[in-house]
Amino acid sequence: MLRFFGPLIAPIIGLAFVTALLCAILFTPHEAEQTLVTASVHDGGYHLEPREIHYSFDGPFGRYDNEQLQRGFQVYKEVCSACHSMERVAFKDLEQIGFTKPEVKALAKGWATEQPSVNPDTGEPAGRKSLPSDFIPGPYANETAARAANNNALPPDMSLLAKAREGGPAYIHSLVTGYRPVPADIKKKFPDFTVPTGLHYNPYFANLNIAMPPPLAADGQVTYADGTKATIDQMATDVSAFLMWAAEPKLDNRKRTGSAVVVYLLLATALAYMAYRNIWAGKKH
Repeated sequence: MLRFFGPLIAPIIGLAFVTALLCAILFTPHEAEQTLVTASVHDGGYHLEPREIHYSFDGPFGRYDNEQLQRGFQVYKEVCSACHSMERVAFKDLEQIGFTKPEVKALAKGWATEQPSVNPDTGEPAGRKSLPSDFIPGPYANETAARAANNNALPPDMSLLAKAREGGPAYIHSLVTGYRPVPADIKKKFPDFTVPTGLHYNPYFANLNIAMPPPLAADGQVTYADGTKATIDQMATDVSAFLMWAAEPKLDNRKRTGSAVVVYLLLATALAYMAYRNIWAGKKH
């Protein structure tokens, strides 16, 4: 058998090499060309910087607004959690933004995704209801399942998103409200520019084409418990504020500590100056 197929091995390997080379020649230049076109569009001013958004926690004396954070959590729960995880935030952490212990317990118990567990009787994988001490589970079992459900795109975990993206919460706000049709002048200047199937044009995204469809589609997508009108802009502001808290929950404490330290240093400086004047007054150097 080997004697019969042996002379064919070299031609088969050679044919495979030539086929791979032809594929590289035929397809790679188009992908490279599209990358160059996207880069040119990006450099041509079509990529936008995040809009300036004002939050209650801006500045050295700014503080989180718990009512806004609770609204933002509601937007995350009802909209974002369908695709995005928040694996570094525990349910009990929500007490920091004003939820009561019974409310947190109810939120954990009623969460759509169960916690992975093991059946003690059979040893088989199983699920259980979340406890307040559990981290908020993501909607998918693993990365493979997440990519399979999102056209091979992996929705990022939102726990640290506001600190991981340049522009922070303002970037998140701009991104989720920034979807729009492709400007007509792009087609004129860059005829080869296209939005691939399954992607969406968004000038606030790095390469202009994003896999995530518009998450906030219309006003009133959620119904706020406190009666606040849920416009797209309001929902985007609230959820981006909540994500900032998730990424930096100790911000208020850090600002309070910083303010106390500044006051202490000012008082210490004043006392040191008065002591200097009292000890050395009238003495010649």
